[in-house]
Amino acid sequence: MKILDNYIRRNVIATTLTVLVVLLAIFSFFSFLDELEDLGHGSYGLVQAVSVVFLRLPGLAYQLFPIAALLGSLMGLGGMMERNEIAVIRCAGVSRERVVWSVMKAGLVVVALAMFVGEVVFPPAEGQARELRALASTDRSSSSSEHGFWARDGNAYINIREILPGERFRDIRILEFDDGNKLLRSTRAETAQVKGGKWQLEKVGQTDFSGPLPTARTLDSASWDSLLDPDLLGLVAINPDTLSSLDLFRYIRFVENNGQSAERWKHALWVKLGYPLAAAVMVYLSIPLVLGASRSVSAGRRILVGALIGLGFHVMNETSRHLGLVVGMPPALSALGPTVLLFSIALFLNRRAQ
Repeated sequence: MKILDNYIRRNVIATTLTVLVVLLAIFSFFSFLDELEDLGHGSYGLVQAVSVVFLRLPGLAYQLFPIAALLGSLMGLGGMMERNEIAVIRCAGVSRERVVWSVMKAGLVVVALAMFVGEVVFPPAEGQARELRALASTDRSSSSSEHGFWARDGNAYINIREILPGERFRDIRILEFDDGNKLLRSTRAETAQVKGGKWQLEKVGQTDFSGPLPTARTLDSASWDSLLDPDLLGLVAINPDTLSSLDLFRYIRFVENNGQSAERWKHALWVKLGYPLAAAVMVYLSIPLVLGASRSVSAGRRILVGALIGLGFHVMNETSRHLGLVVGMPPALSALGPTVLLFSIALFLNRRAQ
């Protein structure tokens, strides 16, 4: 049975990776065209545009894994059907359930590959692409909002206008309140940097409101003791879809500990977990579509069916996700609902074909 498992696994994985490469080439071309519109902004040139597109390939691959898994499985198993290899395997006494299990073993490899790309390769590559694009186009990494980023640390509220590479920040405002929400101290620093886990503020202006009259003072530098993780501030500046599951979980816990809403980040976490699951479901769905069809079905027809299902799933997935945020659906339901529905259809088709 190991020979059978290896043969099916090679067919499914090889065609899946081939389809993935083709899809990446197509989508990357359109992404490159989008980048060309920003040529000439700062030092952003052709080399930088190509580098950004290349660094964003892992994220694009992660999003395309479910469609590639479906098309690759349809083509791999379909080729075996056309060559009568599935018929020979069945005549040799191998049950349909055993064939399905061999296919799903290949699907598990696809899932593992998708998880590796999504958790290990995608986040740092996207971070480098974002930083490269920002540094080339504006010579610095800064907020797109004129009001900067807000964060809360206990009774203190922090506003950072610009987040720079290397855990450096510019134009920081810190408002400290007591338990009765009375303003105790207002601090403004021109720059800040995190060294050894501590915040070092430079060119500081501070106003103390705890006494009978406000008192102001200026300092060349000051140390600020805060439990606020500087990495978490960087998360605010980027799309949560580009983060690893661990980073999303850390930020959700941080936000909830400060009494704030983390629904957007919870949705992103469940969507992140849903892509590998969707890839496995796509492989499972391909089994009845191939084994339950005639050997005369052409490869072109299989590709068309797979493309339509993949496109429909993508539209339904995005619609459910955004609808969930608007109407307040549970994150797990809105993110995994289309995948669960597709799995139900695949389960029905497989049982019907038995």
